Amino acid sequence: MKIILTGSLGNISKPLAKELIAKRHSVTVISGNPEKQKEIEALGAHASIGKLEDLPFLINSFMGADAVYCMIPMNMNEANQQAYMHKIANNYVQAIKEAEVKRVVFLSGWSADLVKGENAENIFTEQLNVPITIMRPGAFYTNFYFSMDMIKGKGIIGKFLTLRYLGLKALLKGETGLLMGNYGGDDKIVFVSPKDIAEAIAEELVNPPTEKVKIRYVGSEEMTCNEAAKIIGSAVGKPYLKWVLISDKEMLQGLKMAKMPQEIAQTMVEMQSVMHSGTPLKNFHKNNPKMGKVKLTEFAKEFAKAYNQQ
Repeated sequence: MKIILTGSLGNISKPLAKELIAKRHSVTVISGNPEKQKEIEALGAHASIGKLEDLPFLINSFMGADAVYCMIPMNMNEANQQAYMHKIANNYVQAIKEAEVKRVVFLSGWSADLVKGENAENIFTEQLNVPITIMRPGAFYTNFYFSMDMIKGKGIIGKFLTLRYLGLKALLKGETGLLMGNYGGDDKIVFVSPKDIAEAIAEELVNPPTEKVKIRYVGSEEMTCNEAAKIIGSAVGKPYLKWVLISDKEMLQGLKMAKMPQEIAQTMVEMQSVMHSGTPLKNFHKNNPKMGKVKLTEFAKEFAKAYNQQ
């Protein structure tokens, strides 16, 4: 099969490209970074260098493809994040139609359907007339990398935006308790390895579709945020590591003080609040997906290696 992958050589797209190439599929990786071309080609894939905002480029890249994997990267330079995501989603849909692609897999999130307003999933499912799988993975293991400096400094963990905009202020004040996020503590979360996501996406791309629109949840392990923090903490010699929970109001105030654009701040607060509500976990259980192979203890070893090298 000829398969097109977006996402450059990110945490999902790189292992996905390797797996598909190993199975002798023809793989093209789209990247906005010209410096990635040699690395892409070294994997045995074709490189297509250009911007997702460039519709003619996308159409040309998708031509002749049997299947396409689509993901929308977050762009912090865009104040209106929803408008940006809708623009990219519409570009994907138009390119898929023009290139007559027959199979589509779209990376979403396990709480994407619970956030207010039109989401990108709807743009794909309502405008395309080809089989599409919506991937809804849990919280990525790799998000822990964004909290590495915080773990080193105070021994309390949280999501990367909270670390960046709230944790720094607390560190400068010398506070012993840090504001970390409006989900955490004893909230139960499904965590997932990008490798397990890549494996699931590969299955969806190459196996014959059984339905026009398929929703597939992906997870590797379920636990509370504090249980996850203990595993990560134990791997780096800090078994007392905690994941601090704050209110929606405190989270929003912190992001505003950090001069994050209003819309992005509100979206981030809403997404995390939904996770704190437990609804995404209930939906995950309703779909009863098979858990992936990579457990957090295994990822923690990789994390500890990077932590000790920093």
